[in-house]
Amino acid sequence: MIPYKAALSFARCLIRRKIVTQDSLEDSKLCRCLSTMDLIALGVGSTLGAGVYVLAGEVAKADSGPSIVVSFLIAALASVMAGLCYAEFGARVPKTGSAYLYTYVTVGELWAFITGWNLILSYVIGTSSVARAWSGTFDELLSKQIGQFFRTYFKMNYTGLAEYPDFFAVCLILLLAGLLSFGVKESAWVNKIFTAINVLVLLFVMVAGFVKGNLANWKISEDFLKNISATAREPPSENGTSIYGAGGFMPYGFTGTLAGAATCFYAFVGFDCIATTGEEVRNPQKAIPIGIVTSLLVCFLAYFGVSAALTLMMPYYLLDEKSPLPVAFEYVGWGPAKYVVAAGSLCALSTSLLGSMFPLPRILFAMARDGLLFRFLARVNKRQSPVAATLTAGVISAVMAFLFDLKALVDMMSIGTLLAYSLVAACVLILRYQPGFSSEKLEKETALDKETLNSCTCPAPKSEPKPTKPQDQSFLSILISPASLPTKMSASVVSFLVGFLAFLVLGLSVLTTHGVQAIADLEAWSLALLVLLLVLCIAIIITIWRQPQNQQKVAFMVPLLPFLPAFSIFVNIYLMVQLSADTWVRFSIWMALGFLIYFAYGIRHSLEGRSEEDNDEDAPSNADAATEEKSVEKANDQRNLSLPYIFHEKISEC
Repeated sequence: MIPYKAALSFARCLIRRKIVTQDSLEDSKLCRCLSTMDLIALGVGSTLGAGVYVLAGEVAKADSGPSIVVSFLIAALASVMAGLCYAEFGARVPKTGSAYLYTYVTVGELWAFITGWNLILSYVIGTSSVARAWSGTFDELLSKQIGQFFRTYFKMNYTGLAEYPDFFAVCLILLLAGLLSFGVKESAWVNKIFTAINVLVLLFVMVAGFVKGNLANWKISEDFLKNISATAREPPSENGTSIYGAGGFMPYGFTGTLAGAATCFYAFVGFDCIATTGEEVRNPQKAIPIGIVTSLLVCFLAYFGVSAALTLMMPYYLLDEKSPLPVAFEYVGWGPAKYVVAAGSLCALSTSLLGSMFPLPRILFAMARDGLLFRFLARVNKRQSPVAATLTAGVISAVMAFLFDLKALVDMMSIGTLLAYSLVAACVLILRYQPGFSSEKLEKETALDKETLNSCTCPAPKSEPKPTKPQDQSFLSILISPASLPTKMSASVVSFLVGFLAFLVLGLSVLTTHGVQAIADLEAWSLALLVLLLVLCIAIIITIWRQPQNQQKVAFMVPLLPFLPAFSIFVNIYLMVQLSADTWVRFSIWMALGFLIYFAYGIRHSLEGRSEEDNDEDAPSNADAATEEKSVEKANDQRNLSLPYIFHEKISEC
């Protein structure tokens, strides 16, 4: 049997949290040289990738029709919820690490490692797949001569491997890794140039679409679609008069619009790379929230405008799923415009590649600096760039792009991203209901007043009454009549309810995904379970809403708490449940490798674990002194989680 103390010590290691102090916020080995405009360009470039040139045609033809503009609006609102949660944490904890760091300071080390390990997977696969897409797009411009040469002389006939090794993608990744190693400032300039070209091309597409477009393409009648289906001798679909739906603005109904929104949600993935720049941007408390929100707004306007222009230029049922824009320009008689689209597509792929490659070394750097990954990854060069992590990330991504068939692995990107979104939203909920520095200070003032009254024999002068100290309550009393200020007990209750809410949302997502036929058939067990899960979720959200929040203010705070983060958790978990079983099997293998590294290396070399050991060695023998020291540390811990802003902005020389 495992001794009780050993098991307790092991459990504490898994939930120990990272302490972020004022000094650690200001002190950074990286170069603070990025502006707010650099962050906006980075977010737009990473999010507004080549998908804008392909996704609109694919979703409009298969799912939404002209109502794809509504699909993008719904997807943008769902993405903004996650973006706002990232923005608040960027204002509270402006350090390198993104969702990994935010999880570390809120819910503990094990969940932080899981988050960081999955982000590494997402960025590696993203970098490799975008590099292969860049290579394929360039090959298309050369009439596929590069691919034909490698298929002839370097063909690989093995399951799981690519059809041929992509030397061009390898060179592209290594070139980008060298650029990022040289310095973040130079990388930001390159990104701004390519992003500007991409945005200009998209503006050209929008203007051309509205000039050459025809509003009648949004009002195609059902009879017209029947005639087309009959002429093409195509069988009718199950839910419409033809395979093209019922016509009008929503030919596939609102259900099709929602299905399109679920696909379009992934088009807004990428803004989280801004959160990894906390130690490389000037005035991060303001720049990170502004960068995230502005980049999401710009991306929505671009997706909305391009999809509207595309469906106005050409009837949705004629759109080409692989290259919709060049075919649409051919349709309206502007054939040469396809070269402008090709140039914009390459620029979009370039910025998307940089957006995938940029945050990967910073996640590796943050985890290595905390001791959870190998320490050599935390080295920086003279230009204050994480060179070891950057080159390591480049080599791993290059090997993936060189050898593997990435189509089967792309869905694994979604798990890492959606898990990070869910955890950040949950952490915002937990953090906002923690007792802050003001509550701790009030408790100390109350204790000092009592001591003063006891030691003073003279009558005390009249003074204004001070606010009452929040008393610790029982679990039931907190649910029925919560206090006016947060306490440790109320914070624990909220943390438990957030975890329980995530569990209920998982059950609700599984039921609505795999039991949808039973619900449609009005089977009693499915309806009862659905109602029970919905009622419990609503009750938990209302209970959390009634709890007192931390009164400390930061530069940006998520509005509509707890409803907005709770809905974000639901959207992300629901989309995770939609992924295939094969994807989850591959994810389990990746996680097994991660746990092997963590329990063999990370848990013993964790910087937070070492600081705890040092504190234990230096602890005073007096029990009262130890108790006082622990209370001070806890107060500091709560204070450090809600620091208002950095008072002295530090800009390193690059």
